[in-house]
Amino acid sequence: MRIALDVPPGLVSDDTTFSSTGRYEDAANMRFWRGRPQTIGGWDAVTAGAAAGKCRGLISWADTAGNVTLGLGTHSKLYVYQGGTLADITPAGLSAGNEDGVSGPGFGADSYGTGTYGSPRSNYYPRTWALDTYGQTLIANPRLGNIYQWTNNTAAVAARVLNSPASVTYALVMFTRQIMALGCNEEVSGTFNPMCIRFSDIETITTWTTTSPNNAGEVILEGGVRIVAGRRFGSGVAVWTDNSVYFGQYTGDTSDPWRFDRIEENSGLIGPNAVAVVGQTAYWIAPDKQFRVWPLGGTPEIITCPIRSDFADNLAEAQGDKIYAASVSSFGEVWWHYPDSRDGVENSRSLFVSTVDGSWSRGNFGRTAAIDAGVIGYPIMVSASGQIFYHELGGTANGAALDWSIKTADQYIQDGGEQFMIRSIYPDFEDQVGAVSLTVHTRKYPQATAKTHGPFVLAEGRGKKDFRSTGAVFALKFSGNSNPSYVRMGKPIFDAAPRGTR
Repeated sequence: MRIALDVPPGLVSDDTTFSSTGRYEDAANMRFWRGRPQTIGGWDAVTAGAAAGKCRGLISWADTAGNVTLGLGTHSKLYVYQGGTLADITPAGLSAGNEDGVSGPGFGADSYGTGTYGSPRSNYYPRTWALDTYGQTLIANPRLGNIYQWTNNTAAVAARVLNSPASVTYALVMFTRQIMALGCNEEVSGTFNPMCIRFSDIETITTWTTTSPNNAGEVILEGGVRIVAGRRFGSGVAVWTDNSVYFGQYTGDTSDPWRFDRIEENSGLIGPNAVAVVGQTAYWIAPDKQFRVWPLGGTPEIITCPIRSDFADNLAEAQGDKIYAASVSSFGEVWWHYPDSRDGVENSRSLFVSTVDGSWSRGNFGRTAAIDAGVIGYPIMVSASGQIFYHELGGTANGAALDWSIKTADQYIQDGGEQFMIRSIYPDFEDQVGAVSLTVHTRKYPQATAKTHGPFVLAEGRGKKDFRSTGAVFALKFSGNSNPSYVRMGKPIFDAAPRGTR
């Protein structure tokens, strides 16, 4: 009998493998596109050298002359890549921040008397950066530090934006041509308030004093302990605290320029870079390790993620601030790179969701920072070693073999527990580059010890491969590790014959 492998898109692994029968239960470096699995694109180095420190902020833009610039903030430096040169523009006097997070901030997280009342507790967090542009000027804010500007001159370093708050959690530039400081020092007292929002005057980013004729001002949010980050969202701004999400709108009233409304409680943000805005929809991870989506004008909702348990159970403790989200718009995806405790404390793995059909998959690599294709033309991502890569380019891992795999859940060929012998496969692969290996795992019943058959090598253009694998329960794994490597899977056909009941 001929049996087609026709599996719905997406991974399902949050239950026993047999309960996910008829689905894929694991994958690495495979996406689902137009309903079928295919290898992700490869990556290639942008520069021969690497940035010093762990990159946790990334932006690209083009100036008025059309020159493309990449901005990178690491835990120890601030860089721009322009004209083939990686230039160090670290502000004078800015010392290195934390490379890793530490437990806290909470009762018992530090010694008695450490720090002063009203001062931000930056010692708990890995240094992350908020990067934005004001025209062709880079605006850079290390978490709980000053707001800096760099005026497109690689011979100069970034300098503080005069009169801006001394300590800022997250800064961004609004469409009104104002800089907004989220979680900062209050204007009158100068005391740091993690729920305070301040904004400069329009077109005058050095004016932060509130007066009746200007649009500078201050708002104190309620509902949460601290602001985590913000993003431009539609014609306004989305602001996440550790507990809630708010939407801010410009009113045009100089006595109250910005109004903030709480949209949802228990929908905070786990880390400042764990959110991506795609069009008019925001995707993020909350402190409860649930994935959420919020369409502009709608209500935030939890995204069903059938591979969430592996992420939530293995996220490295106290390292949630390292999670970095980015869209890959060419395939309608949102990726999250995260630190898996099985690998240490640095971003080492990734998972991603299709905004087209809701399918989920995984990558077996992590990046400390990532942005979608923009003026550069390819997604840009940075490794833990500080190497900058173009992604979705070619079919290699920076010149090395690109490995990928995808595995089905356990399933009976027929209900009733009959044993079958699979005798051959008729591959259905499109644009195959490099050999594909097929490994067959068989069992007599769901909890029996699995027997492994193969791998059986399916060379490019192979029309049929004969082999022998007998069992009642089958799981099929396809994999590749060539240089270069690529495959798009269709509906392979298997030839099977009954071998009697078990």
